[in-house]
Amino acid sequence: MTFFKRGTAWRSWLMGAVLSVAAAAALAHGVSESDKGFLQGSSGVQILPFLYLGAKHMVTGYDHLLFLCGVIFFLYRLKDVGVYVTLFAAGHSTTLLMGVLNGWHINTYLVDAIIGLSIVYRAFDNLGGFRTVFGVRPNKKAAVLIFGFFHGLGLATKLQDFALSPDGLIPNMVAFNVGVEVGQLLALSMILIAMRYWRSTVSFARHAVQGDFVLMTLGLLLAGFQFTGFLTK
Repeated sequence: MTFFKRGTAWRSWLMGAVLSVAAAAALAHGVSESDKGFLQGSSGVQILPFLYLGAKHMVTGYDHLLFLCGVIFFLYRLKDVGVYVTLFAAGHSTTLLMGVLNGWHINTYLVDAIIGLSIVYRAFDNLGGFRTVFGVRPNKKAAVLIFGFFHGLGLATKLQDFALSPDGLIPNMVAFNVGVEVGQLLALSMILIAMRYWRSTVSFARHAVQGDFVLMTLGLLLAGFQFTGFLTK
C-alpha cells in the first residue's frame, strides 16, 4: 500500500513505463527494414556489420536490459557484478551460437514469454519472495545462467527467420555474438552509473522495493503479451 501512497509521481512513472513496454512488446519481433534487408541478402564473411548488429541488438534489447537491472539491483561490488554478468553472457552466447548453427527453432512467442518471466523471477527474488512465500532460497547464479540460455535461444530463433546464408555463417555468428557482448558491456556501464547515482541518494532506501515491483510488473506485462500471442497465433 505504501507504494501507492507516495503521491501521483510513482503511479505516473509506472503507467508510462507500462505503456512504453507495451508498445515495445508489440514490436518485440520487429527489425528495421535496412537490417532485415541486410540479413536476408548478406553472403560471405561480414565481420563488422554483424558485430554492429549484435551490439545494436543488446543496447536496444529492453527485455535483456530489464533482466540485467534485476540481476545487479542489489549487487554493490564490481566483482559480484562481473560474476553474474559473465554467467548470463555464457548462457546467452552458448544458445545463440548453437541455436543458429544447429537449426534450433522454437516458437518465438513462447521463448519471449519465458524471457518476460525471467524478469519477474529476478524481481521476486530481490524482494525475498521465495524465502518468504516458499521457504527456499534458489541458487541465484544457476538461475542467471539458465535464463541466459533462454535469452540466447530467443535471439537464435529470431535470426533463423531471416534464412541466413550458409556462406560465412560461422564467422558471422561469432562476430554477432561478440557484438552482443560488447553491447552488453556498454548497456551495463550505463545501468551501473545510473544505479550508483540512485544508491547515493536517500530515495533508494525508500523506493528500492517499489523499483523491484515495477520490474515485476513490466516482466508480467511482457510475458502476458507473448503468451497471448502464443495462444492466438
